[in-house]
Amino acid sequence: MALNPFHLAIPVADLAPARRFYEEVLGCSTGRSDTHWVDLNLYGHQLVLHEVASASADAGANPVDGEDVPVPHFGVVLGWDDWHVLARRLQEAGQVFVIEPGIRFEGEVGEQATMFFRDPAGNALEFKSFRDMNQLFAR
Repeated sequence: MALNPFHLAIPVADLAPARRFYEEVLGCSTGRSDTHWVDLNLYGHQLVLHEVASASADAGANPVDGEDVPVPHFGVVLGWDDWHVLARRLQEAGQVFVIEPGIRFEGEVGEQATMFFRDPAGNALEFKSFRDMNQLFAR
């Protein structure tokens, strides 16, 4: 089953640094834009940054596998090699992580590489990968 691209719109208090982060750090290409919003290609998915006066990006956290996972969060499931390339690029760029790149549920159903970090607006992002993509929805 092929997955379809998603569309996600997120609030940012200051569009310029958020746009730089997504373009320069995450490597997103830019689509349409205006003074207060920009469409980005986030690994084949449409991410729209909307500049707003104020927004709360942090509702709390839930414990998962010994870590406090920020809620809400969003991100992309990447191929195994692509995830490792991104993790190295973020580490080399000095990205601060909420949860450092690592393997979760090691040796169990759903074993995955995962990392959490925040964009300049405080939005939490999770990028993950499965060595076996058939484990994505496994129980």
